[in-house]
Amino acid sequence: MPRRASRRRSAAFISAVGIGMRLRKLWGLRGGVALCLALSTLAAVWSVQRISVSPLRLTPRSLEMATASTHAVVDTPISAVLDLRQDTYSFEGLRNRAVLLGNVIAGSTVREAIARRADVPVTRLRIQAPLTLEQAAAPPESGNERHTSDILRANDQYRLNIQANLSVPMLDIYAQAPTARSAAVLANAAVDELRVYLRHLAADQRTPARDRIRLLQLGQAHGTVINKGVRWEMFLLAFVVTFALTCASVLFIARVRAGWRQQALAERAASA
Repeated sequence: MPRRASRRRSAAFISAVGIGMRLRKLWGLRGGVALCLALSTLAAVWSVQRISVSPLRLTPRSLEMATASTHAVVDTPISAVLDLRQDTYSFEGLRNRAVLLGNVIAGSTVREAIARRADVPVTRLRIQAPLTLEQAAAPPESGNERHTSDILRANDQYRLNIQANLSVPMLDIYAQAPTARSAAVLANAAVDELRVYLRHLAADQRTPARDRIRLLQLGQAHGTVINKGVRWEMFLLAFVVTFALTCASVLFIARVRAGWRQQALAERAASA
């Protein structure tokens, strides 16, 4: 045990000495260190801002992610939820209707209306319809096709995840957007545009008011940012990583130059 502790202390001392030697070498290469600082600052700024050369300007990147949620009960004009005379089969029918309405939200017509109301390009809006045993994958028109480029713009997209509650006839709507306000607007727009679609459909088919589905939203959605401070974290991470890599490159180049000079001196001494 004493030998192991002694070896560990010796290894730590040698490591500290090595770090000190490298720092001393960097101190003698002030020009290279200045270049490392400039490149690190540029990389840190680029990680949080889009740099445009013509015209010269900085545009903030969408790094933050916000979410919002709301819930909508699928009911009848004379509430089946409050009516004690309603049996289990009535609730089962409403639960199935909730799954159907969730798929209607993911359809192209309502999806485009939601995008217009939320002021979002429809190509950037993705809607996940309720998944069931009968439908285990999203419909093709929901905009959920996966692309390799999605990794680079994961935080710059607008998503709606629609879930049908298995216990009660209710839709759980979860929104994701770059800002808290846009996430709340997106979640509320899903309920509003579904309600508009159902009203127009009932009017076109002349469905009596007593036979129409009623959509009751349980409070407005409020958004919240879930990764606050991510901009500073990205800035510092990019700066530290770039500075470490560039400093290592400067030391490597300095060693190569020193070795070249030593070899040249050795060749001259041999030929003299």
